[in-house]
Amino acid sequence: MSMEETIMTLVVKSGQARSAAYEALGEAKQGRFEEAQQKMRESAQWVMEAHDIQTELLVMEARGEMNQISLIGVHAQDHLMDCMLARELITEMIELYRALSHKKDKEDGQ
Repeated sequence: MSMEETIMTLVVKSGQARSAAYEALGEAKQGRFEEAQQKMRESAQWVMEAHDIQTELLVMEARGEMNQISLIGVHAQDHLMDCMLARELITEMIELYRALSHKKDKEDGQ
């Protein structure tokens, strides 16, 4: 795989991770917490794959196999950082939705 293909794969996997996390948030908004957790597990898998690519690129750079900074490489790093931050915030938001749901259930006498 060429360097550009590797970097674009990092962008795609990061995007998939972020998309799955936002789908999880949508499930939580509807009170479907098991589905939300499944989407977050899916997101975690995409992040792990993206992180493996990032690690591969860092190792290549450390070995001197990459000696130039490319705009697309920076873009890929931005995507990975963005998805990781989104996942952290969405995890907290899901927990808030869960707490609100439990509070509502108690108020409704369930």
